[in-house]
Amino acid sequence: MDVNTTGLSKPRLERMHQVLSGYIERREMPGLVALVSCHDEAHLETLGTLAFDNPSPMKHDTIFRIASLTKLVTAVAAMILVEDCTLGLDDSIEPWLPELAHRPVLKSIPSELDDTVPAKRVITVRDVLTYRMGFGSVMAAPDTYPIQKAIRDYQIGGDGPMLPSQAPSMDEWLCRLGSLPLLAQPGEQWLYQVSGDVLGALIARASGQSLGAFMRSRIFEPLGMVDTSFYVPPEKRDRMPAFYFFNRQTHALAYVDDVSSSAWWKEPAFESGGGGLVSSIDDYFAFSRMLLKRGTLGRERILAPATVALMTSDQLTPEQRADAGIFFGTHSSWGLGMAVDIGRGDIFHMPGRFGWTGGFGTTAYIDPANEVIGILLTQRLLDSPVTPKVFTDFWTLAYGAVE
Repeated sequence: MDVNTTGLSKPRLERMHQVLSGYIERREMPGLVALVSCHDEAHLETLGTLAFDNPSPMKHDTIFRIASLTKLVTAVAAMILVEDCTLGLDDSIEPWLPELAHRPVLKSIPSELDDTVPAKRVITVRDVLTYRMGFGSVMAAPDTYPIQKAIRDYQIGGDGPMLPSQAPSMDEWLCRLGSLPLLAQPGEQWLYQVSGDVLGALIARASGQSLGAFMRSRIFEPLGMVDTSFYVPPEKRDRMPAFYFFNRQTHALAYVDDVSSSAWWKEPAFESGGGGLVSSIDDYFAFSRMLLKRGTLGRERILAPATVALMTSDQLTPEQRADAGIFFGTHSSWGLGMAVDIGRGDIFHMPGRFGWTGGFGTTAYIDPANEVIGILLTQRLLDSPVTPKVFTDFWTLAYGAVE
């Protein structure tokens, strides 16, 4: 799609408003915040309320649980340490994370936990950034394989982002993970989720700070991201929406996290680099603009252009992502800590477009070729691995509005 400097079509944006408002009117969610920008012209939608029983309106500074949109921030933090020469992409992670050294590997996913072979090599920083460390989500019905029960019992988080109140300490989490065999040889297969949390732990150990403190000093403060953190302090709690899931027994939305006693009210024992952040659309737009502008926003330089170019390029072979079709289809692959479009599967799939989606109802992508940023923040848990219609509607309408 060719984009020119006229930016966004006002009639098409009105259509976006109408369609997204329908989700609120049908009570499929209490509210949402959406943004689309092109060539620095931005359009914002703030629709609905913070909860079905809370009439406070959604606003530009509403604080959302952004789930796996955290992964991009964690990847940027890791690449800052690579640019600092604290970490090297092909360095072993073992000096920093000795709990994950000398890993056995399951002979096959159905194997018992002691039916293993030795790892052929160490896990590297690059393996963790590309989610090829050899451990992650098992895409099968619960308890199909022995390893799934261990992942659940140990609260590893292989099935999605952990609620902060459920997590053990970082050190304990690493010990639990290190007691389990890998699912695949390092470097051979893309596996979802757990690499994001390992990357966060690696950043904390290598920087000598908590993950949150490192992100705050090197990313959030320079970019003016004042509402992004791993917890919500008391003075901001009235800006956080309730969080819902669709209860298939009652056929109604029910709370995952009620703001009267949220899991995000206290600093977590383990700051999840795979999905623990809260943020506002203002903050995430600043972060996205930095990536669009190749690592710099205003006078603040977070990363070098060459680093952003590497992060947003395809890092997987077809064989490495062969079993991840549910995540990538045929149009997408993975860079360093984020998805990268490699084909045209829909109106909004653009080769070179990068970003990701969060299981708590969030999606954000950046399209450098067309200078487009889109961000949609809701607080409804995804019902299945299939992309929800509100997401596809948003992206279709966003690209439809680009002139």
